[in-house]
Amino acid sequence: MLRRRTRHGNVDRTHLTPRPALTFAAALCAAAILVPACSRDTSTNDSETTTLSNEGVVVSVSDGDTITVAIDGSREKVRLIGVDTPETKHPTKGVQCWGPEASDFTTRMLPVGTRVRLVRDVEARDRYRRLLAYVYLADTDLFFNLELVRLGYARPYPFPPNTTHKADFAAAAWDAQQSERGLWAKC
Repeated sequence: MLRRRTRHGNVDRTHLTPRPALTFAAALCAAAILVPACSRDTSTNDSETTTLSNEGVVVSVSDGDTITVAIDGSREKVRLIGVDTPETKHPTKGVQCWGPEASDFTTRMLPVGTRVRLVRDVEARDRYRRLLAYVYLADTDLFFNLELVRLGYARPYPFPPNTTHKADFAAAAWDAQQSERGLWAKC
């Protein structure tokens, strides 16, 4: 709004006129805030994720926080949201403390053939095109991402905008650290 000042420095509110540039900027800001919250990700090569079922079967375990799941007849590499296990196969980091244990735990808990339910957050995929998901064991409804942190196999890894369970992961990590479970006792 364009405000005209009186000669004494006061704003004369009877002569308010809109400033086109500011009105347009305000509309752009509102659109930038509202559109992502109201729309689905329709970027190239991501449209197939909107049609996938949220249930699948574990095909393999890559490491503590990455698995491959068969969903609707196709295989998807799935990165567990909100958690980070120590590396076992990273090209530059090598094998990190408690990485083999975390990978073994995931392999034991999610053996080939395990039915899982995948729940997505805001972003469907990461920069490596892996499907991002919270993983639940279909038979018991165990929240596997949280279990990794609770038992000390993973640290919380809040990576916006996928932060729905950030507080749950932080609380579980605090408890694991205080109890010296898993990596908190060894690394």
